[in-house]
Amino acid sequence: MATKSFYATKRWKRKRLKILRRDQYKCQEAKRFGKFEEATTVHHIYPVEEYPELGYTDWNLISVSGERHDTFHDRTTGKITEKGKYWQRKRKKEFDEWQRNEPYTD
Repeated sequence: MATKSFYATKRWKRKRLKILRRDQYKCQEAKRFGKFEEATTVHHIYPVEEYPELGYTDWNLISVSGERHDTFHDRTTGKITEKGKYWQRKRKKEFDEWQRNEPYTD
């Protein structure tokens, strides 16, 4: 599924709202540093472009402010920054478990 159409689906809009509510509309990146910022965006820790199967997976989603979300990706190259990699390391256990249970496809 193309990324733009993914974010336009009713399913994504419901999931986004669920995650924002779960995180009490608090930016999880700011929270790491004892700060409060309102979360307006839901970030895919493992990008939906690379892992579409994780697009709606709760452990792969965190609420963040728009400003902080822009620090997780290099907006020119699309590469994940060190801040984005932090969250991937933090969810490595869940990712590894998912990979173990994911059927092999070539």
